[in-house]
Amino acid sequence: MRALDPRLLRRARAARVVLIADAVLGVLAALLVLAEAVLLAHIAAEAFDGASLAAVALPLGLLVAAVAGRAAAIWGFEVVGRRGAGNVLSQLRLELVEHRLRDRPAALDGAESADVATAAVAGIDALEALFARYLPQVVLATVVPIAVLAVVASIDLVSAGIMLLTLPLVPLFMWLVGRYTEHRTLQRWRALTLLATHFLDVVRGLPTLRAFNRGEAQVERIAEVSDDYRRETMGTLRVAFLSGAVLELAATLGIALVAVTVGVRLVGGEIAFEPALIVLVLAPELYLPLRNLGAQYHASADGAAVAERLIDLVDASSAAIRGVALPPSPRDVPVRLEGVSFAYPDRQATVLDAVDLELEPGETVALIGPSGGGKSTIASLILRLAEPLCGRVAAGSVDLADCAPQVWRAQLAWVPQRPTLFRGTVADNIRLGDAAAGEARVRTAAELAGADTFIRALPGGYRTLVGDGGRPLSAGQRQRLALARAFVRRAPLVILDEPTANLDPLSAELVEDAVERLSDGRTVLLIAHRPELAARAHRVVRLEAGRIVEPQVVAA
Repeated sequence: MRALDPRLLRRARAARVVLIADAVLGVLAALLVLAEAVLLAHIAAEAFDGASLAAVALPLGLLVAAVAGRAAAIWGFEVVGRRGAGNVLSQLRLELVEHRLRDRPAALDGAESADVATAAVAGIDALEALFARYLPQVVLATVVPIAVLAVVASIDLVSAGIMLLTLPLVPLFMWLVGRYTEHRTLQRWRALTLLATHFLDVVRGLPTLRAFNRGEAQVERIAEVSDDYRRETMGTLRVAFLSGAVLELAATLGIALVAVTVGVRLVGGEIAFEPALIVLVLAPELYLPLRNLGAQYHASADGAAVAERLIDLVDASSAAIRGVALPPSPRDVPVRLEGVSFAYPDRQATVLDAVDLELEPGETVALIGPSGGGKSTIASLILRLAEPLCGRVAAGSVDLADCAPQVWRAQLAWVPQRPTLFRGTVADNIRLGDAAAGEARVRTAAELAGADTFIRALPGGYRTLVGDGGRPLSAGQRQRLALARAFVRRAPLVILDEPTANLDPLSAELVEDAVERLSDGRTVLLIAHRPELAARAHRVVRLEAGRIVEPQVVAA
């Protein structure tokens, strides 16, 4: 049973701050526990001897102060833990986004989007339980028993010996139950991820489900997945309740054994009343932190799973190949694929097999072939959204694997087959190509992309809100906005992935004219299905089943 993943401590400064603060508050709480026991026993002993209220006023005031201080320490645990949990999760989220954008933007590590979202978004409550309750309890379970045993040993060695013999029973049972609980928690987390993944797929495919009248079937499926998650959750809670009963039994037996022994020895005159009362008051405090630790472990197991999953995702991204050299400009040197082979992690077949391809500066190369032949994979390799299994992608004589990806991508413009419009104005979406572009440059790029006419016809013109929750645009309009991004970027190398796919003839012709203007003075890789679009290239290369199957030919 691991309190906290060491990788989290190495990475998250907020986690270290929480642990240091918890340690300080834990020592303070332990001292206050001892003070409470000693003061309470002293007040009781004085009262039995007939002391007046005035005579015990000072120790009574100190007792009230100790109780208040202990309550403040517990409150501090909660506050520090909650703030620390928020800071740690924010840091992990930022690191996850940074690494996945820089190293794994194509998400080739097999992580589902719902898995990432569940860990990064829904994990805040789970991490709060870990940092606000479990970690403080770890500190108390370490500090308080040692302090109690030290004080009891200075008063009565026999009672200290009994405590020392019975105390290991609680962590032993806690470890045995914790091993099983960890397994059940992982199962519960997988069930939650499956539920989130399936629900996300259903939401994305609502129009398709409605069109084929399959909505009712998905309702049943979601109910089935939800029921699986309910069963896993109830199973975890069942284990938590049973483990709590076991820990309570072990602690109760230990306290009873100490109490009986002290009572017998008190009657026999072997121990005085005040030290006996101190031992009896401290006996429950010895086992209490360990009992609470066992209870909080179940509440924090989800938090540990969240932290571990987030770190796994970040580490998987960090393992990607990253160089530091500065790449040459595609305006001056050719871009080459030299003996490149590639396979996706979830497929056994090779997508590309020893492919050689060269893009000369200022040349437009059309890449044609059947779907699934590897055309888009070549684009991903040049963009460094993926890394080849063997061979290399080079700019001139420089292997791009040795270059900084962000610097290389700054020299590229990419127009995907299905461009994404982010929530914002039309102008903001065009500025995705260059955030520093002024209003005049944005309008010029839109004119060159053939988008200015329809943009001006929108209710707000360039300030019209599009994207999620904004004004919907047709496929052709979205494609022309994506081309405007490429124009405003002024990149020497442009990759166009089937820009006229799914467009009507009029929209396709407008996009083809914009592509020809975009190709002027730039190196262009044009992935095309339409013969009319491929005919505008300088060369045509045919790719089938991951191989170039015919010589490169000059377009008509």
